[in-house]
Amino acid sequence: MKSDTPQLTIRAAKTSDASMILHFIEELADYEQLREQVTADVSTLSFWLFDKKTAEAIILEATGEPIGFALFFYNFSTFLGKAGIYLEDLYLLPEHRNMGYGSQVLAYLAKLALSRNCGRLEFSCLDWNKSALACYHKAKAEALNGWTTYRICGDDLLRLAAE
Repeated sequence: MKSDTPQLTIRAAKTSDASMILHFIEELADYEQLREQVTADVSTLSFWLFDKKTAEAIILEATGEPIGFALFFYNFSTFLGKAGIYLEDLYLLPEHRNMGYGSQVLAYLAKLALSRNCGRLEFSCLDWNKSALACYHKAKAEALNGWTTYRICGDDLLRLAAE
């Protein structure tokens, strides 16, 4: 991190952050060229994040201003016999990328995982996202070759559930 880079502050998201989180999600979807897949709204995010508490979000701030967020939740390793933390999304505004903040967020989540007795920190990354890949490689993250991610959603999920 450059000496003139503002200090990163990480705080737990509050209910009042839901609209900002949605805005960051939409920006992330634009960046990933997946905007048409965003169906989340403030009410839905508030319900799942703050009422049901199925996931957690942290707000990333520099000089007192929000510059991004990360959203994560527990997964479970049957082999380890304990939970892990799965990082679903990490987003920084474009002008705050490549400043070392992503590495700081990963370190924060690693400390959080250890403090909660979790066995691992996992995440996925689009193969074309070179700056994110560089950050993850710097953190010594291991690409899981031989594993393919599968997803069933939308009409296919409805169809499968009806079988």
